[in-house]
Amino acid sequence: MSSVTPSDGARGGCPGCRDGAGLSFTFSMAFQPIVDADTETVFAYEALVRGPEGQSAQSVLSQVDSANLYAFDQQCRVRAIETSVKAGLLDTSARLSINFLPNAVYSPAACIQLTLKTAGAVGMPTDRLIFEFTENEEMLDPAHVANIIATYQKMGFGTALDDFGAGHAGLNLLARFQPDIIKLDMELIRDIDTSSPRRIIVEGMVRMCAALGIRVIAEGVETLGEYDALRALGVRYIQGYLLAKPAFEALPAVQWPVRQKRAV
Repeated sequence: MSSVTPSDGARGGCPGCRDGAGLSFTFSMAFQPIVDADTETVFAYEALVRGPEGQSAQSVLSQVDSANLYAFDQQCRVRAIETSVKAGLLDTSARLSINFLPNAVYSPAACIQLTLKTAGAVGMPTDRLIFEFTENEEMLDPAHVANIIATYQKMGFGTALDDFGAGHAGLNLLARFQPDIIKLDMELIRDIDTSSPRRIIVEGMVRMCAALGIRVIAEGVETLGEYDALRALGVRYIQGYLLAKPAFEALPAVQWPVRQKRAV
């Protein structure tokens, strides 16, 4: 099990998010697999926020404001880890991908302490954790985000930039820092099998990321045509309804594409 030793200044965590105090609502998690199409195995499960009885993410996110943002971010990490372990993640080789809010992190070394405590309590190796943030969230301080990514990578966590190609910074953000993974926005993926511009753009992104040593995940894949087009472009990691819908507090089985054999 990978372990991280906090610096002296980070041992207590930060007062704004310690123990996730300050939330007046409850929530849980659903999980959706990210598959390795080369090996037909699950690379990771993304934790997706849901209401306490499986209600939509929006029903939860609508209750988040500036007063409880920090506590919410902390509790998302705790719920994701605890719920995934209860669902059986440790019985697999898959990693856990947790969404986080860069604007809710005071200090990356301090704000990670509750996460480390939770992982240790349930036996989750920290090198199986991936932290992903969305490009759609406006970066109030890109230098601060770069510091978070660098700190997490130094600690041995995976890092991922979600919704790449649809957010505030695009290539400028990628030039400033390089996460371990980028997740291509589903609008780039939609109908890629019939859209030459989308294929050209994604092909260029795949080549660029290969040169930078960054994994590419295509998300929002819904059809066999999209899946086949992405595979032809060299995309190895895929997420979407074609393979599995999110399951509430459970790890869903993957439905691998089945093709009818041609008649001889």
